[in-house]
Amino acid sequence: MTVLVGVILLVAIICYGVFGGADFGTGLWDLTAGGATRGARPRALIDHAIGPVWEANHTWLIFCLVLLWTAYPPAFSAIMTTLYIPLGIAAFGIVLRGSGFAFRKVSLRTSEQRLNGIAFACSSVLTPYCFGAVAGGIASGRVPTAGHGDPMASWVNPTSVLGGVLAVLTCGYLAAVFLTAEAHRAGEPDLEQWSRRRAVGAAVATGAVAIAGLFVLHHDAHRLYGHLLDRGWPLIVVSGLAGAAALLTTLRSELLRPAWVRPLGALAVASVLAGWGAAQYPYLLGTHLDLHDASAPTSTLVALVVVAVVAALTVVPSLLWLLVLTHRGRLAGDD
Repeated sequence: MTVLVGVILLVAIICYGVFGGADFGTGLWDLTAGGATRGARPRALIDHAIGPVWEANHTWLIFCLVLLWTAYPPAFSAIMTTLYIPLGIAAFGIVLRGSGFAFRKVSLRTSEQRLNGIAFACSSVLTPYCFGAVAGGIASGRVPTAGHGDPMASWVNPTSVLGGVLAVLTCGYLAAVFLTAEAHRAGEPDLEQWSRRRAVGAAVATGAVAIAGLFVLHHDAHRLYGHLLDRGWPLIVVSGLAGAAALLTTLRSELLRPAWVRPLGALAVASVLAGWGAAQYPYLLGTHLDLHDASAPTSTLVALVVVAVVAALTVVPSLLWLLVLTHRGRLAGDD
């Protein structure tokens, strides 16, 4: 039961990483789209693509936090009392991002639109960086079991910097792939080309950082490095193949189908996160707190599994239906 709840938690993290990551990544391209005139159409594409779903994806984050808090309270306490600075920045970034995105649409002056757009874009980059830094601090063993670890060194370290940069680049890659498919579906060839260039650039940058990151992990988080090569390599291979297939489909216009390219891009990111989970197992914190030592009583875990099943039968279909309606363009007038 302890492992089952851990798998449910990992699946929820993967869902947030994929769906929330694609939303966060749009902020990177919004930030670099250009001035008010040159960037107007790319920003309109971004607004159209994420408008109906950008807040719904935080459902996964809430579920992850509640599940971690209830199922593994010692780990939750240790993380919150050690990594409160990046987590606080991320929480502020989520609020700032939502405010900027919402107010930009109703602002009448160009200066106000620009200010709100900057708030949306910058927080969209800062928030995933902080989440990646948190993951790096946990994976490298810088969160002690009793909590109250070093509030700076726990997230300002080589593995955390690697996690933060990879999170930003991965979100950018996902967003660019999704935007390419959205522009193709909307019949906007110039925007499709605009998104395609960014998808290629993000894919190349992510691959380069990931390869360089192996040397960082070998030096700074040797156990994680060893288990990635031992247990996680099949998932890493799947990620590489799926990412290459998504990139090939994105580059070849005659092959581009929104129904193909989005799942391929999502699979590439999901496989990486699953590989991290496989390498981390059975520990929640570094190599000093495992799932069994941190788990709540069995009765609590059973209740959580029941809740997860009910959520899977009610909330998940609703979210999937929302995504289907969005990708079919049925909500264009409501975003």
